[in-house]
Amino acid sequence: MSKILYISSEAFPFIKTGGLADVAGSLPVALQKNSQDVRLLLPAYPEVLKKVTRSKVIASSTCYSQPGNIIETRLPGSKVIVWLVDCPAAFNRPGGPYIDSHGQPWDDNALRFAIFCHAAVNIALNKLDLNWQPDVVHCNDWQSGLVPALLSLQPKRPATVFTIHNMAYQGIFDKKTFLSLHLPVELWHMDGLEFYDQLSFIKGGIAYADKITTVSPNYANEILQPEFGYGLDGLLNSRSEDLSGVINGIDEKYWNPGTDEFLVEKYNRRSLNKKSINKTELQKECQLPVDATIPMIGMVSRLVEQKGLEIILESLSDLLSLPVQLVILGTGQPHYEVQLSEWAEKYPDHLKVIVGYDESLAHRIEAASDMYLMPSTFEPCGLNQLYSLRYGTLPVVTRVGGLADTVTDASEENIANDTANGFVLKEQSADELIVSITRALALYQKPVIWRQLQINAMSGDFSWQTSAEQYIALYQQALKENN
Repeated sequence: MSKILYISSEAFPFIKTGGLADVAGSLPVALQKNSQDVRLLLPAYPEVLKKVTRSKVIASSTCYSQPGNIIETRLPGSKVIVWLVDCPAAFNRPGGPYIDSHGQPWDDNALRFAIFCHAAVNIALNKLDLNWQPDVVHCNDWQSGLVPALLSLQPKRPATVFTIHNMAYQGIFDKKTFLSLHLPVELWHMDGLEFYDQLSFIKGGIAYADKITTVSPNYANEILQPEFGYGLDGLLNSRSEDLSGVINGIDEKYWNPGTDEFLVEKYNRRSLNKKSINKTELQKECQLPVDATIPMIGMVSRLVEQKGLEIILESLSDLLSLPVQLVILGTGQPHYEVQLSEWAEKYPDHLKVIVGYDESLAHRIEAASDMYLMPSTFEPCGLNQLYSLRYGTLPVVTRVGGLADTVTDASEENIANDTANGFVLKEQSADELIVSITRALALYQKPVIWRQLQINAMSGDFSWQTSAEQYIALYQQALKENN
């Protein structure tokens, strides 16, 4: 059994802005089930404290002259112990974890997450007398990137693992910020925290952690290329022996069409014919023509370029001339929200756009749809294609990141050998999107083949068990090399 300090800036169900929260809310639970002694470390945002029912203060932690405490509670629905870094000056404010109510990054984000990282280092080095010291410190994304860097200067320290969830977010600040944070001067060099004369938090994790992971094997290869490496591909290549990809799992209790409380009609592989009842109910809800035989395409997504919005908009006139219904739920860049809403007004029988986020509606769209649209420009892992596979909703995806690792194209060969579970575009373009959807519609007219594709999709193993086992093996390796 190893003692693992799992550090994240968000975790579901406490607080969520993206996939990191889903991972941080599930992986520690899976690790604990595999006999690991885990503590999850989170900032004590107001939204988190609101959801805490039982807690106690277990230590005080002052940093940058800002008083704070470590609060102990539990991850809801589990036995995982959570430690909250409660520093009101850093975290007690309205807005989100990273941006204010006007959508702008907090101007003191570097200080806020430096405070968080220093608290983590103090726990890792047993300086807060918590009677518990980790063997492994597992950091996630730029917000915890300073932890491996600061620990690297310690003669006796835990092993460190750093997971990259999305290379596009790096935590870059000016050199003055480095100086104002009084970080050790020996960390300021081109192989350290310095990035073109700026301070890079993510480099702290990439340059100094014992092991680096990302959230799919394919994305681990992609970030070694300039196109996906965001200026850090050189450093990542120099660390490639310590870099690996582990596919995220999903919460199979929460995303399960057989028990999903949000569905009108529950179903499983043996009762797939019930799936279409969810479609007709959603058609009524969305004021679309009610007809179980019309193929429905769903999309629940941030409405940003990364998710393929450019090629979707470019292909809409062709797509909406096909015999399909398209239901899109999401929020994002205002110009995408506006354009999609205008298309929906023009084609009320074919397109429904709901701007916003609604958890129960997200589940109902997954269950109602025959296909799921996810033609991303890049996708470190992706979770919605995994939810879709679980719900027998065949993903239409690009061959990038975790999409390439989890979706197998319905080519003649893959259909013949029973591995096909979706549709993969040959390239990310509007033309190719229409080609792939047309291919899908042709197979939809062949119920026996379509049913087999759905069964293949639903037969995949999307549990956290496999991922947890891979992380535990990685921890053992890091510990061995660190001793």
